[in-house]
Amino acid sequence: MIQPDPSARRLFILDTNVLMHDPTALFHFKEHDVYLPMVVLEEMDAGKKGMSEVARNVRQVSRFIDELICAPGVDDIEQGIPLNTRGLVDDADNEQRGRLFFQTHTLKIALPDALPGNKSDNNILGTALALQTEYPDVTVTLVSKDINLRIKATVLGIHAEDYFNDQVLEDVDLLFSGTSELPADFWQEHGDTLESWQKDGRNYYRVHGPLVASWNCNECVYLPEEQGFEALVREVDGETAVLETAIDYRGSRHTVWGISARNREQNFALNLLMDPEVDFVSLVGTAGTGKTLLALAAGLTQTLEENRYREIIMTRVTVPVGEDIGFLPGTEEEKMTPWMGALMDNLEVLTRSDVGGDWGRAATNDLLSNRIKIRSMNFMRGRTFLNKYLILDEAQNLTPKQMKTLVTRAGPGTKVICLGNVGQIDTPYITETSSGLTYVVDRFQNWAHSGHIMLTRGERSRLADYASDTL
Repeated sequence: MIQPDPSARRLFILDTNVLMHDPTALFHFKEHDVYLPMVVLEEMDAGKKGMSEVARNVRQVSRFIDELICAPGVDDIEQGIPLNTRGLVDDADNEQRGRLFFQTHTLKIALPDALPGNKSDNNILGTALALQTEYPDVTVTLVSKDINLRIKATVLGIHAEDYFNDQVLEDVDLLFSGTSELPADFWQEHGDTLESWQKDGRNYYRVHGPLVASWNCNECVYLPEEQGFEALVREVDGETAVLETAIDYRGSRHTVWGISARNREQNFALNLLMDPEVDFVSLVGTAGTGKTLLALAAGLTQTLEENRYREIIMTRVTVPVGEDIGFLPGTEEEKMTPWMGALMDNLEVLTRSDVGGDWGRAATNDLLSNRIKIRSMNFMRGRTFLNKYLILDEAQNLTPKQMKTLVTRAGPGTKVICLGNVGQIDTPYITETSSGLTYVVDRFQNWAHSGHIMLTRGERSRLADYASDTL
């Protein structure tokens, strides 16, 4: 029996896809109550089989519910089960938690004639309407990742919301860019207290002032004029920071596997990719900004020339853009080859040479095939990579949990590169603000051994640039 609360607590009805997406969703509604219709439990039971991420999440939800039901002091399910988080969610100041209710009796469901049949979505809508009628003093809200269900709920007068707890940012425009433009009077304002020195051919500056407080470690700062000052923030301590001048990879003097940077952001990206003290680099940008090319060039240089890493490992999420082409025969690497068109295209650019003729090209390809490995993301759990250069392509299609699983595979001496475009998400129920790529950029921006660059300028071709802007 749901008791109206004078403190205006709300009742949230959870759709199945919310629990499939986040198994801890039960515990994220603070002091408000949660209601699970019987059809949701039925759908969870149907989705528990298999080794997919969704099946694992469903089984975890079932374990959570079983623990809550079996907890001491739970005598009457009709009165609701206290949602004790058991450390799964941070409770600020031990705030009051809500209760979990189940559909323990038949509700008087009266759906409009426009919604006939026994569909699960319509059953959930009918449950919400019945609860609104039965408990008029309780604010009933339907929470679902299904846009169409939320639309139908709104049409029927049911308050519906998306599940927001998985969103890292309110708006993707707030995503950390990795670069910061210095004011034009930067040297005049900070020149009096500036300290400078040289070490290993690089210039260092210790800067003091309120501007420093907004910087992050390995953030890239620059002055706006052409060929102006470009540096990386190496240390931040209150209102004091140490800047290190960036290496200029634009000219022929400093090239990375024959590749030169074509703009400021690419130059900063190469500085981070070539830095052995930076263990994690994320590159976000639209098609044609050079994410994969830069990452591969830096990987080949550090693996084959400098012997810093033993091999390059590349993987990506296998989410098709159109219809799936079906079963792929062969080994793990052969199955992944059709998904690695970007790798092959960029390798063709990086290994293009007339020296040695056909024999030279064949020898180069043999060498690369021994040092570049293509791996499926499905078999990453439990692995540890030692002294590897790991590239995660199309990382925007990963959930935060999948991203954590992959990044934690890194062992000693391994560098992880995440590439992606948050504007091209193909995975259901993942948005720009809840993507694993957005999550990892936001969480790593203050770490001293990580770097991030948002590439904004396309360098593929004039046709690709025009199409990206106008289509």
